[in-house]
Order: sequence, then structure tokens, then C-alpha cells
Amino acid sequence: MLLFLSVIGIFLSLILLYFNAREYKSSLYLGLFFLFTSLYGLYQYILLYSKSVTLISIFLFNLSIDSSLVYLIGPMLYFYVRSVLTDNSKLKRSDWWHFFPMLIYFIAALPNTFVHWHDKVEAARTLVNDEGFIMVYKATLLSYIIPEVYIYLSRLLLILVYTLWSIGIFINFLIKRKSSQVISAQHFMKKWLFLLLTSMLVLSLSQIFLVIRAFEMHFSDLFFTMNVIRIISVTFLMSLLISPFFFPAILYGLPRIQKSLTEYEKTKQKTNIKGNSKQNFELEYLYSIGQIVDDYMKEEQPYLKSDCNLAFFSKLISVPAHHLAYYFREVRKQAFNDFRNEWRINHAKALIEEGKANEITLEAIGSLSGFSSRNAFITDFKKTEGVSPSVYASRFN
Repeated sequence: MLLFLSVIGIFLSLILLYFNAREYKSSLYLGLFFLFTSLYGLYQYILLYSKSVTLISIFLFNLSIDSSLVYLIGPMLYFYVRSVLTDNSKLKRSDWWHFFPMLIYFIAALPNTFVHWHDKVEAARTLVNDEGFIMVYKATLLSYIIPEVYIYLSRLLLILVYTLWSIGIFINFLIKRKSSQVISAQHFMKKWLFLLLTSMLVLSLSQIFLVIRAFEMHFSDLFFTMNVIRIISVTFLMSLLISPFFFPAILYGLPRIQKSLTEYEKTKQKTNIKGNSKQNFELEYLYSIGQIVDDYMKEEQPYLKSDCNLAFFSKLISVPAHHLAYYFREVRKQAFNDFRNEWRINHAKALIEEGKANEITLEAIGSLSGFSSRNAFITDFKKTEGVSPSVYASRFN
């Protein structure tokens, strides 16, 4: 079960990172957090249950990076929670110290990578026959100055500290009622953070307990029957992993209502909306995003650039990408790419109606309208207009 959950977790984490990290920066930390947690689960399976000499030789005695990544689970959790609560995903210069424990362990374990393969295989074979060998094997330079049990516990204690730290800033967020500044439709995020932090607290405490018991019992067979808590907590954590795929709004974070978005917005007229003041404030904020989006598209024509995506456009108008994503999904009920393609199609139609199709190819018209390829132009044009560009152009010959 642990192997299955770990492999699925790695796969889903990579999907989350590939499709969302560029648009939603906080999901970068969430994806890495789940990825490193899943790798740790895989690491545990190989070490304790696989009985494979080759796999143990590779993961325990050959790669210094596999264990060092565990030291990043806590920081990634903290960065994610902080970015969600502050609506700011940027790392500060002072944040680099969070990576020091990982760096220290990586350097300490690096020499073990260069041990002769035959010696690694022999050590792995010994570990397969006697799990207690892990208590005396010097896997890193730190093992010569610190008992092995403390090295294993240091990873979990670090995760526990970061989990408690994250819980602390979450409680502070709730006490200071900063959630009142958040769009009301996103308040379910508080429940998501509560579940995430609770599961991590259970997971880290159960793992600490199991490691202590494992060393006390010298990794006897009895230890391997005491993993119910770990299986439950890991299963719970992995179920959270798939939550973003069923509830994608989690990736939006907690969009903060901002009274002033950009200097560009200040040149636009304010809108008065009657009704509930809280709802009005949210509607005005969302309306201001819509005004900025429409006006910028009309005046600056960013859609003519082939690389105009949600992340690119958010930088142009200085509106966070997850705010834009929330606006398009909840207000406009339309994907940004479809919205952008409508502008491109209208631009292409204008060129065709001006007679440009008689001067240049339709592929060139698509390129001038922002499409990266002929197929994309034809497909999107037909999707919007119901006919191909060539049929549409024939009407103006």
C-alpha cells in the first residue's frame, strides 16, 4: 500500500507542478511538498519492505539527494501556507536559511555516493538480512558525530516544527480576522488548510513515534506490525493530494480584495453597485479586474503575442494570476485561453475583411493575430465562427 500511495503521489505531484506551478505560484510549493512527501514514502518502502538489494543500494547508499529532500518537506509546507495566507508567493532573501538543513545533510551524504558499488551491494545485502544494521551503518559524515537515531529523527522533528509554525500563522490569521479581507466564496480554503495541517501533525507525530520504537526494538519484526497509524496518516495525506484535481479552486489560494490594484486602474472610472456592502466590495473588486482586462486587451493588444498566457498577462496588468483565474472561472465563466482567442479571432477577421487575405496567406494572418501555428489558427477559428478561415475569406473576394 505504501508503495502504491507513494508512486501515485509522485505522479500526481508532477502533474500538479506541470500544469499549475507557472500560473499559481503557491501551488509550486504545494506540488513540491507533496512530491517530497511521496518520495519519502517511497524511500521508506524501499528501505524497510522491498528486500531488494539493488534498490537499497541505489536509494540508501548511492544517492545523497534522496534523503536530503526530506528536509524540504517542512519548508515547502510553510512556504505554501504563508503564501496562501498573505496572498504573496515570493520568497524573501532571508528565506534561504530554510534550505540550510537540506544542504548540510546533502554535503554530509555526498561522499557516500563515491563508495565502490560492490561495497554498497554488500551493505545492502546485510541490511536485507538484518534490519538492525541500519542502526550502525555510517551513511553520512554526520553519523560519525551524531547517533543514527537522531539523524532520522532530525528530519521528522524539522517537519513537526514547520507544521507547528504553519499552524501558528494560520491561527494568527484567524484571530486577527484577516479572513474578512478575502473574497467570501474562497472561505472554504480555511477548511482545506485545517485538514492539511492536521494531517501533517498526525503524520509527523506518528512517524516520530515509529522511528523511536524502531530503534528501541532494533528494527525487529514486531516493529513492522506497528504501522497502522502511519498507514492511516499517509493515506489521509495522499487523499489530500488529489483534492486539487477534484476541487481546483484550492489552487486560487485566498484572493485578497484590494482597494487599489495598479496605477493603470486609477485612470479608470469607479463603479457604484448597490446592495450588501461586503458583497458590493467584492463585486467592485472583481469588476475592476474585468475593466482592466478588457481595457488592456483593447488598448495594448497583448493577445497578438504568441506567448500571451494567464501568467504572462497577469504580469502585464500587475494582477496576481490566481486572482485572474478566479475572475475568469467564477465571474466570466470562461477560460482565459478562450477569452484571449476570441480577441485573436476578431483581429484575424478584421484583417480578412480589410482584404489582407488577397495580399498574404491565411497562415500569415493567423501569425499576425497571435496564433503560434496554422493548425491552432484553423481549429480556434472554426470553433468560434463555425467555418474555416478560408471559407470566411471567400466571402470577401
